[in-house]
Amino acid sequence: MPGINEIKILKLSYLILLMTITVSCQKGKKTDIIKINTLPKDLNEISGITMLSDNRVYAINDSGNDNTLFSLNQKGEILQQIKIPKTKNIDWEDLAYDQENNIYIGDFGNNSNSRKDLKIYRVSGVISNSITVSTIEFIFEDQKKFPPKKKNLNFDVEAFIYLNGNFYLFTKNRSKKSKGITKLYKVSAQPGKYMAKLIGSYKTCTSSSECLITGAAINRSGNKIALLTHNKVYLLTNFKNDQLFEGNVQEIKLNHSTQKEGICFKNDSTLFITDEKMGHRKAKMYKYKLK
Repeated sequence: MPGINEIKILKLSYLILLMTITVSCQKGKKTDIIKINTLPKDLNEISGITMLSDNRVYAINDSGNDNTLFSLNQKGEILQQIKIPKTKNIDWEDLAYDQENNIYIGDFGNNSNSRKDLKIYRVSGVISNSITVSTIEFIFEDQKKFPPKKKNLNFDVEAFIYLNGNFYLFTKNRSKKSKGITKLYKVSAQPGKYMAKLIGSYKTCTSSSECLITGAAINRSGNKIALLTHNKVYLLTNFKNDQLFEGNVQEIKLNHSTQKEGICFKNDSTLFITDEKMGHRKAKMYKYKLK
């Protein structure tokens, strides 16, 4: 049996450990993001989500996966897997929607900034199971080299929305010594080939690890836009026409850092957010209540 002194030392060690844990917990920041569910393995590399009027959440995986659109319930459970004909998943990064229940698939992931085959697929008839597909192709009006110099690597896109007949694309800045500046481009949503017009930019913050835009969403009313990073949401309101950054921009710290890439509005006050699998940490679906 241990002696009295050994027992005292064990008790003291236990108290020190307890105090350390307590201090650590007090230092931790509270997060208002709520886990809904762990996602199925088929969605380990989930890169974009959106919702249609059937109240289902639709999801895609990024590069290295096939051309499947997943239909989920609001618990993150797969209801249907839909192969999208006449498409190829080079690097699917985000989903958007319009008021006619068309889904738009952004095949514009461009990590190396060298792609010349950027596309957005318009997928009609998702709810009625009568799929038809058309294509919007584009290049950036200010990109002259493929790839450009390391200081100008700002032609990767992982986020876009549909609004009033056009797409608005937000770049993920991969420039050397990036300062978190996302560029805003406008492209027609009609099938065809286009030059993406640069119409603005916004400096999210100074830390590239926290400020890179990985997803975007717009509410049904078209007056709220949410931009996602790994640990923040930027909420855009009171904007007019193309001046999306000229209204109010609210920075919302989630106090929760994972590889978040999917975001959509459940309604005007609630966001759905998803992250990818990282190491032993599985992909998950969350909700966040806007204040």
